[in-house]
Amino acid sequence: MTTAVFWEQGYEGASLTDLTRAMGITRKSMYAAFGNKEELFRKALERYTDGPAAYAARALEKPSAREVATAFLAGAVNTTTRPDCPAGCLGVQGSLAAGDSGRAAQDALIAWRDDGRALLRHRFQQAVDEGDLPPDADPELLARYLMTMGNGIAVQAVGGATRCELQRVADAALRNWPPV
Repeated sequence: MTTAVFWEQGYEGASLTDLTRAMGITRKSMYAAFGNKEELFRKALERYTDGPAAYAARALEKPSAREVATAFLAGAVNTTTRPDCPAGCLGVQGSLAAGDSGRAAQDALIAWRDDGRALLRHRFQQAVDEGDLPPDADPELLARYLMTMGNGIAVQAVGGATRCELQRVADAALRNWPPV
């Protein structure tokens, strides 16, 4: 599974040999199917978004802003600490150490994270409009807060933090959530 290769090794760390081995195909077949490593990475990011990272989209459907935040952070904890997957988050790990050759992947991940923040911001603006959040709540700040916490959870998971430890961090973060 190429997603796991990129997730574990990052864009630059994932060699063509590792990627083609994971897919069970030759380099020639990989180039014929995907064009290049960048396109393969974009496909892997799509699979990650629809698979392990789908918790974010599910969280947005929760009825209250607090439930959105709770589900988002719980999803980050669970996804980044799954025993059957690499630790951390493809969206965070994918290009942390990328140089010039990984710039396209880094840009794709910046856009991916920005899109996630925009969706959260929109949902929190809806919560302000509906009276679920106080009128002075800042939807952009709340969205950035959750993204920062989620990304930090991912980094801590790679560093060996346990699911229990990270859930306690998420719970602490939610204590700062604005009251209705």
